Amino acid sequence: MAGKTTRETKYWAIVLVAFCTLVTATGQILLKIASDRLALDFIKLITNYVLIAGCIVYLIGALMLIIALKGGELSILYPIFSLTFIWVTIASKFIFSEVIGPLKWVGIAFIIAGVSLIGVGSR
Repeated sequence: MAGKTTRETKYWAIVLVAFCTLVTATGQILLKIASDRLALDFIKLITNYVLIAGCIVYLIGALMLIIALKGGELSILYPIFSLTFIWVTIASKFIFSEVIGPLKWVGIAFIIAGVSLIGVGSR
């Protein structure tokens, strides 16, 4: 990272965390799908490929977050990670036919407003 300014470093870290939220949400959705096939039998557990994929995707998201945290401020980057809640909620509506009621939409709006305020306030 030699030669990069602090602003450039923060920008790539923010982009990486934003992408990380999509990866992590995908991992969480895969874990939910895998939970329907979950069995306490060891053979069935290790052949639950959706579970294995979910864990791997979730691990990739965690590694991405760690890399991003190295390049930016925790107080800015970690609130951005809350966007994961939005992706999971929206994906749950389409994949699992979950109902998103008015209060959930208000919660999503608050998350977006909070992340926006943190972004503006960090300038």
